[in-house]
Amino acid sequence: MPTTVQAVTFEHLPQALGIGTPVPRISWKTKAEPGWTQQAYEVSVTTSADAWTSERIASGDSVLVPWPGQPLGSAQRAEVRIRVWGAGEEEPTEWSLAAPVETGLLDASDWTATAVSPGWDEDPDADRRPPLLRRSFMLPRPVVSARLYVTAHGLYEMEINGARVGDDALSPGWTVYGKRLRYYTYDVTDHVEQGENAIGAWLGDGWFRGRIGFQGGHANIYGEKLALLAQLQVTHDDGSTTVVGTDGGWKAAFGPILLSSLYKGESYDARQLPQGWSSPGFDDGGWQSVVGVERDPRTLVAPEGPPVRCTGEVRPVRVWESPSGKTLLDFGQNLVGKLRVTVQGEEGAVVTLRHAEVLQDGELYTRPLRGADATDAYTLGGGETETWEPRFTIHGFRYAEITGWRGGNVAENVVACVYHTDMERTGWFECSNADLNRLHDNVLWSMKGNFVDIPTDCPQRDERLGWTGDIQVFAPTASFLYDCSGMLASWLKDVAAEQLPDGTVPWYVPVIPGGNYWSPIRPGAVWGDVAVLTPWILYERFNDAKILADQYESAKAWVDLIDRLAGSGHLWNTGFQLGDWLDPTAPPEDPTQAMTDKHLVATAYFAWSARHLAKSAAVLGKTDDELRYLELSRAVEVAFAREYIHGDGRMTSDAQTAYALAIAFGLFPDDDARQRAGRRLARLVHDGGNRIGTGFAGTPVVSDALTAAGELETAYNLLLEKECPSWLYAVAQGGTTIWERWDSMLPDGSINPGEMTSFNHYALGAVADWMHRVVAGIAPLEPGYRRILFRPQPGGGLTSASARHETPYGMASIAWQRNGAGYTVEIEVPTGATARVELPGQEPRDVGSGTFDYSVAPVS
Repeated sequence: MPTTVQAVTFEHLPQALGIGTPVPRISWKTKAEPGWTQQAYEVSVTTSADAWTSERIASGDSVLVPWPGQPLGSAQRAEVRIRVWGAGEEEPTEWSLAAPVETGLLDASDWTATAVSPGWDEDPDADRRPPLLRRSFMLPRPVVSARLYVTAHGLYEMEINGARVGDDALSPGWTVYGKRLRYYTYDVTDHVEQGENAIGAWLGDGWFRGRIGFQGGHANIYGEKLALLAQLQVTHDDGSTTVVGTDGGWKAAFGPILLSSLYKGESYDARQLPQGWSSPGFDDGGWQSVVGVERDPRTLVAPEGPPVRCTGEVRPVRVWESPSGKTLLDFGQNLVGKLRVTVQGEEGAVVTLRHAEVLQDGELYTRPLRGADATDAYTLGGGETETWEPRFTIHGFRYAEITGWRGGNVAENVVACVYHTDMERTGWFECSNADLNRLHDNVLWSMKGNFVDIPTDCPQRDERLGWTGDIQVFAPTASFLYDCSGMLASWLKDVAAEQLPDGTVPWYVPVIPGGNYWSPIRPGAVWGDVAVLTPWILYERFNDAKILADQYESAKAWVDLIDRLAGSGHLWNTGFQLGDWLDPTAPPEDPTQAMTDKHLVATAYFAWSARHLAKSAAVLGKTDDELRYLELSRAVEVAFAREYIHGDGRMTSDAQTAYALAIAFGLFPDDDARQRAGRRLARLVHDGGNRIGTGFAGTPVVSDALTAAGELETAYNLLLEKECPSWLYAVAQGGTTIWERWDSMLPDGSINPGEMTSFNHYALGAVADWMHRVVAGIAPLEPGYRRILFRPQPGGGLTSASARHETPYGMASIAWQRNGAGYTVEIEVPTGATARVELPGQEPRDVGSGTFDYSVAPVS
């Protein structure tokens, strides 16, 4: 087949409209005969001003290659084509299809609009009603192109000439507003025309001023006034431009949204929607003036990843009446999103929607939601048929309760709309065990529900924060399942922005006021280590050294802080720690009470982060830092062994997490001690009935530790156990997501009495990374999967397993199946990558791109 260049993309954006750099890096994938390798490429760029082609660049790179020519200007569009040469080929391929890339507003001076807010007074301590904003404008000539650049203090949705702009939700998302505020770019060419036009905006409280957080929450964290900053730039047929920005000419009025709250929900009165408010000719004489709001344009940033969108719909699988006479719906899946209802009825009738993850005693059970009401209400306008979906709220739920229903059959007129950051799905897993497949599905659903602009801990209760420890342990799994590189790269910039001057990384980012453990901000292992370990995972999985460079000072500040706290003894054995959070033996009222010494956990992570900082320094060419932090990591390892490992290989904390961390992090002084520790870990698992004995720190590494110690079957026994605590316990209980606690639901079906009891919490689902790498047998051997390791390690009675991953080079896959006492293996290596294949009883082999079949004989 002819070699073709496909899927040309820029940075980590699936659609490069409004990109935030004048020199966007370029990636592409190539389809070619097996074994083909690239030896050179050319880039052709066409803009409205000129066209140019790069020189022939001798390189096999095709992922995030540097922009090869003159930087683009603000709001400049280019079309990029690629052609490549294979090794030994004199003629290049045909040019790829043109891929568009367009910059956003790259310089603060490009913003001529002023942020505006309604001019009326509001009580900052009350639930305030969000406004509508609008203005009319004239366009003097036919339109060639039009772009709308938008952000807000709060959340926004835009309309032009009566039509919705874009399909994103909860924009501009949640960043550290004072330092970084994201704006989005929209192609609105088809929305505007010569003559009179109108533009309008819905605003909502969102994270900006809405009440969020613990113990009743906090309002006005970032400000008291909602505001819109929008700039419409229109290019006409003669090359002239018209700019329409937010300014004093806009008007404001209340709309149909009475309450807009991420936690409480949304109340909407359809009778109060001004008909035609965003269309030309609307009389806004009764609307009020707006006032300007200060917003430094230097803090505005373009998106690095995709926005939140509706990515699917789920119909109820059951509708019934509860013992108290309430109408209940079961969607069969714990999900994150909101309900869309189609109703008919008299004007002024109210339909109320309540949401929850679980039932108890046959009723909707809302205690785990704590202060989140999760209630939406729609007041009918009296139309023949009315369809409504809340705009500026989101809920985590499997069940819904509806009161005041009007219209037809509930099951046919209610749908759950699934919302999350619209990342590209990149990973799949399947095996012969249906329970493990359900477990993997649960991990997937928990990731979707908690990747809502930032990586959150839970999507349903009065929290939903960007917990640093949760994503630190889950990032390897996340980066296999979805291309989360852009989203997490952006969030890590907020981590750095919130980092204290001494290097302390907050427990959650963005930071909001906290109670109990969380204020004041203190350094804590596992959580703070996100500054070092998550950038490394993104580099390992996506081959983006820029992420390491962008986060390097943040990572260094964290390790330097711990070095100071540990002192000359190199033991982090002072201060507050969460330790092995939610160890299954911890009482409901104190999740920190684990079997493993908190300071053992802290020191182990100190060594691990110091080592990874040295590796990051090596990638970035920082030789002095590489040596310094490598020496530091070795000193911590020695101190750890001296303090926490007895001479016979036993550890001071004779618990699963202690051994798992020490084995996985390479902290034993010699192989003999490591082997003894592996046997002890296996014995602890066996004596515990193959049930889990780990929390947030130990769970992500216990399976790898057993595997590395030669205790593979014990690792499988741990994975396949169904009694509580275990991964499959939740599956056996009907769980469709990963739970926060191993026993969030007790064996009798009642709900754990702990205050923190969530049924959608991805951290303990980090085992899926082990399932991908060990059960199926696919892992990156070089950054970005440029070299892939295929090393399946069957066990647990499984007769087959498979995994697919869309790498930066294309699809890689493996599938193995039992065949008598042996098994067969099929692998696929994408063009541009190579692989190492390690099968039991066979010498490792290196292969190029293509598909390969192998037979593995029975191992005696």
